[in-house]
Amino acid sequence: QVQLVESGGGLVQAGGSLRLSCTASGRTFSSYGMGWFRQAPGKERVIVAAISPSGSVTYYAESVKGRFTISRDNAKNTVYLQMNSLKPEDTAIYYCARSQYGGTAVLTSDYNYWGQGTQVTVSS
Repeated sequence: QVQLVESGGGLVQAGGSLRLSCTASGRTFSSYGMGWFRQAPGKERVIVAAISPSGSVTYYAESVKGRFTISRDNAKNTVYLQMNSLKPEDTAIYYCARSQYGGTAVLTSDYNYWGQGTQVTVSS
């Protein structure tokens, strides 16, 4: 069983930055794609960014391109999401997830392990 533990959420003013971290248990972290999703109140969970097992390929939702950066450190079993120029519309619970596959997955159904989520609130 894989466990994912997120950290780094919080309250920040618009224009500020946060860095989310997600550490996975187990010894197969480097074999799978990882992703960050978010879910705002009353809305469905959507992908924010995804990264391939090696870290060489990334994907970003249009709404965060140029502001967010996903990265991973396979030696530490950790994936990061650096969030800059935050906007009030970025307010959501952010979830880390591990893909079932070895590529860069973008569909919610591609992921079979999820963290508990971390709240990000951006004030205007």
